[in-house]
Amino acid sequence: MTTPTLLVLDTDPLPRLGRLTGRARIEHTDESTLAERLPHADVLLVWDFASRAVRSAWPGEGPRPRWVHTASAGVDHLMCPELAASDTVVTNARGVFDQPIAEYVAALVLTMAKDLPRTWELQRERTWRHRETQRVAGTRACVVGSGPIGRTIARTLKALDMTTAIVGRTPHTGIYGPNDLDRLIARADWVIAAAPLTEQTHGMFDARRFGVMQPSARFINIGRGGLVVEDALAQALAKRWIAGAALDVFEHEPLTPDSPLWECPGLIVSPHMSGDTIGWRDQLGTQFVELYERWEAGRPLLNVVDKKRGYVPGR
Repeated sequence: MTTPTLLVLDTDPLPRLGRLTGRARIEHTDESTLAERLPHADVLLVWDFASRAVRSAWPGEGPRPRWVHTASAGVDHLMCPELAASDTVVTNARGVFDQPIAEYVAALVLTMAKDLPRTWELQRERTWRHRETQRVAGTRACVVGSGPIGRTIARTLKALDMTTAIVGRTPHTGIYGPNDLDRLIARADWVIAAAPLTEQTHGMFDARRFGVMQPSARFINIGRGGLVVEDALAQALAKRWIAGAALDVFEHEPLTPDSPLWECPGLIVSPHMSGDTIGWRDQLGTQFVELYERWEAGRPLLNVVDKKRGYVPGR
């Protein structure tokens, strides 16, 4: 039996794959050589999850990897019609980022409610200015996205005694459907975007949706940048249609120095870091090795993406 070829689309630091020594022929590639090497690989590990090279490099007819794993929760950066139509199995890093992202959202909620940015500004100015801040207990949060990340966010916010509602693709017990979204965000104090990026969700937070929200509402996006029409959000903040926002993901990353979002009033900008806690890369590497061992043994893979929907189906 030949040793499978594992192709790694690299970024630094490299994944720790020592456990696979002798069990996989590990080859490394970058965007420039990906297309020519893909037909010779049995498995592709997209370690550089910010790269979109797979979309253009994926082979049409002929040999191709039997399995693709991305070290990210989202898969929109690699899905293309040819990959979606193929028999190649796609898996993601579902489960690694849930709690860290939920903690980050809770931190943003508290930061905005307690006006911490202004406190730091006044401290730098050596200005003593007493202010009143908002309680989060008893406020309403609408979490858009019913996957593990969205559900963990809702559970974490409940610990702050917030009332939470989750909106998913399909309504069922404990989950509202898309038809309920406008009604829920119109009542929410906090709207958190945690949905996957699909044809249905692209640009879902536009001028109309920001206009539906309360003037006191705050918006947080830790899902995918493409969920938000950024110009519409900037306008909503400038016109005070909503009270504030926080973006951790953007339509184009990294955010350019001349982007107007940097100075948008009431906006907190962070560089796609909500799920990245100390040791996260090691967790991603361990998760892949464990999945590889299942694949090697012929056992069913976990975290299998529905390639037509663009995410791992769940409850």
